[in-house]
Amino acid sequence: MEITATMIKELREQTGAGVLDCKKALETNGGDFQKAIAYLKEKGLAAAAKRADREVPEGVIGVYVHPGSRVAGLVEVNCETDFVARTDEFQRLAKDLAMHVVAMAPKYLSPEDIPAAVLEEKRRAALSELEGTNKPAEVVEKIVQGKLEKFYNEVCLLRQAFIKDETMTIQDLVTQVAARVGENTRIRRFIRYEVGEEL
Repeated sequence: MEITATMIKELREQTGAGVLDCKKALETNGGDFQKAIAYLKEKGLAAAAKRADREVPEGVIGVYVHPGSRVAGLVEVNCETDFVARTDEFQRLAKDLAMHVVAMAPKYLSPEDIPAAVLEEKRRAALSELEGTNKPAEVVEKIVQGKLEKFYNEVCLLRQAFIKDETMTIQDLVTQVAARVGENTRIRRFIRYEVGEEL
């Protein structure tokens, strides 16, 4: 199948990948658009993983104030250079993350940030729910672990489903942007303010 400039342009607009990468993806996958997208995602995510340990001294603070000015979110997103921090895509990511924080009210960035006392309390609550069920210990442990995973997905920003596309998590979103901008990208911190709420 002949790979046309129009096909390359369309793939480039959808993925943000370079012209040569788009051409190679289409050639490798016989012109199949969906396979080419999957190929580029895989390639981009592999490149993003290689950059994950680079320093991220630059970045921006995304701000979102919900209409009515009663709820607001701030998110610091870091990258490697101020050039990338000023791009429209990076600025849009920061704003989308701030909007997500307002909508979903995460408590922690990742499971590693949850205090041990909170986790122990959740574990005890899950175990007490299963008391008297006569289930084997390994089954009980799997159920408890499942409940903890569900808890992580509810309260950890990186584990939450993105409000604009629930097929991806916030971690997936950040990784995809990192792959497209070609730099390590990381959420450093966030805060959500609501009128009358105790901090």
